[in-house]
Amino acid sequence: MRPLDLTTVDHLLTTTRAVRKRLDPTRPVPREVVVECLRIANQAPTGANAQLLRWLVVTDPEKRRALADLYRGGMPADVAAKIREKPALHPPPDTPQQRRVMDSTRHLAEHLDEVPVHVIPCIPADAGLAAGWAPSVYPAVWSFMLALRSRGLGSVITTGHLWRAAAAAELLGIPDGWAQACLVPVAYFTGDDFRPAVRRPVEEITCWDQWCWDESGASGS
Repeated sequence: MRPLDLTTVDHLLTTTRAVRKRLDPTRPVPREVVVECLRIANQAPTGANAQLLRWLVVTDPEKRRALADLYRGGMPADVAAKIREKPALHPPPDTPQQRRVMDSTRHLAEHLDEVPVHVIPCIPADAGLAAGWAPSVYPAVWSFMLALRSRGLGSVITTGHLWRAAAAAELLGIPDGWAQACLVPVAYFTGDDFRPAVRRPVEEITCWDQWCWDESGASGS
C-alpha cells in the first residue's frame, strides 16, 4: 500500500469548516474547478452502487438571487412553534461559540446571492430503502467539500431554502419525484487557514458494546 501523508490528511479532515463569513464573492470560481471537485465527490460510497445522485450547479445571478430570497424566508411560523414544544430540539446553550455560529449564519443569509456558485445535490425522493436517501448523498457532499477545501475554496451544507423546496424546484426545473438534499454555497475563502473546532471529547460520546448514557444522551450514572 502506498503510504499517505497523515499530517496533511488529518489537517484536511479536522480543518474543513462550515464557511459562511469568509466566502469571497469577488473572486470567480472556474467551472473546471467545480467539475474537478464533483468528479472526486462522485467516488464516494453510494447505496447499492445505484449512483442516483445528481448535481445541479447554479451560477446564473438571477437564479442565485431567487434562491437566496427563498433561503431568507426562514422557517415557517407553524414549524417553529412545533419545535419549541419539543425540549430535545431547543436551541443549544447561549455560548460565545454558538453566538459566532448564529452570527455567521445570519451573514450567509444576507449575502447568499453574492456567492458565485450554488450546488444542489438531488436524488429520487423514494431512493435509499430502509435508511432513506441521506447515506447516498452526504458522503459525496462531504467529499465535495474536502476537495474544495484542498483547492482553497470554502463551502457549507445549508438547508434553509428547503422550507420552500417546491418553489426552488419550479425555479430550477427539477421534476416531481426528485428531492433536493441541501444547498452548498461555493467560493474561494479569505484568510490563510482554519483551525479545528471545539468539540466534546470523543471519550464522552463513545460507548463500547452497549449504550452507556441516559435516555437524553447524557452520561449515565
